[in-house]
Amino acid sequence: MVEVLVTYGPWLIAAAALFGFLMAFGVGANDVANAMGTSVGSGALTIKQAIIIAMVFEFAGAYLAGGEVTNTIRKGIIDGAHFADTPELLVYGFISALLAAGIWLIAASYLGWPVSTTHSIIGAIIGFAAVGVGMDAVNWAKVAGIVGSWVVTPAISGFIAFVIFQSAQKLIFDTDSPFNNAKRYVPFYMALAAFVMSLVTIKKGLKHVGLHFDNMEAYGLAILAATVVGMLGKVAINRMKFDQQADRHTQFANVEKVFALLMVVTACCMAFAHGSNDVANAIGPLAAVVTIVSHGGDIPDKAPLAWWILPLGAFGIVLGLALLGKRVIATIGNKITHLTPSRGFAAELAAASTVVIASGTGLPISTTQTLVGAVLGVGMARGIAALNLGVVRNIVISWVVTLPAGAALSIVFFQLIRITLQ
Repeated sequence: MVEVLVTYGPWLIAAAALFGFLMAFGVGANDVANAMGTSVGSGALTIKQAIIIAMVFEFAGAYLAGGEVTNTIRKGIIDGAHFADTPELLVYGFISALLAAGIWLIAASYLGWPVSTTHSIIGAIIGFAAVGVGMDAVNWAKVAGIVGSWVVTPAISGFIAFVIFQSAQKLIFDTDSPFNNAKRYVPFYMALAAFVMSLVTIKKGLKHVGLHFDNMEAYGLAILAATVVGMLGKVAINRMKFDQQADRHTQFANVEKVFALLMVVTACCMAFAHGSNDVANAIGPLAAVVTIVSHGGDIPDKAPLAWWILPLGAFGIVLGLALLGKRVIATIGNKITHLTPSRGFAAELAAASTVVIASGTGLPISTTQTLVGAVLGVGMARGIAALNLGVVRNIVISWVVTLPAGAALSIVFFQLIRITLQ
């Protein structure tokens, strides 16, 4: 049936491009809250400022560092060898998966649910593979690891956020002189943030640009960045003039201004790293379709990117963010728990730290679930009453539904395409 790819090749590529753009739109609408939700919720940025900043850094990450090649099969979820004799089914499947995941992400974004874009496309891929070839085509061990990450990832980030927030409370806010202690300890938080964000950017953002660093070099650069930022931060904070005799409430407000500035920087780094990494959820299947069709049915392990694919994905992310991103940003920033800049900083730093840990250990991870877990950790530090449990319940349900929803939609679209073209 390879002749189907020859006959309908241009139409299949056009459909994949359209649905790849739809998927990228969903990624921008939903996942951008990972970088900007806490900044908006804490008041460090307005929603308009956050969207403009995120548009710049998400686009830069996706376009500049999105990669020259991408894995044909995202995350090793299915075995391409099962499609060796029927490559057209893999093409139909990727097109179906992009449409299914894109629709689910847009629906979830409209409802304000922060779901995993990675899990959306994985669920869709599982659906068409299980139906199109058989259950053996799916790597169920990988799927089990992903399901396990629903608990492990938020737990790790939540614990780290809890520790960071509690340390700030003990060292700064619960003292007799909050601003003096902020001048003493905030440079260390700045250095820690620089260290983690440097690692995130190097490991998630720069590996596609042709800048390859081994672990020793990556950690060396991160330590250098931490040292420089910590020293500059100390100089900058020491130059800040505030009334030492001001009441505690005013001192708290002054300390929060320092954390607000930190949050803007961390948000920019997270947006760049996210754009470079998660654009592959949209362009990976698209690149695979283009490669398989143009090679007459051959299924390579890696798919080179045509010149137009990265800009398509980058523009889709930015458009989705601009048109629909504020709904999920509102959920992350305002509806789970009340955030201040110091709390938001703790959540953002915890999420970034968890991403670094996952990168080093191979733990399957969702940046969305990582950040939600971190925000929950900050809320838990203030007591269970500080959390909106109704919103938390809806978020957890949306996580559980994402894989089967993507799979079910993908199966329907896959069968429709197969019936239409065969």
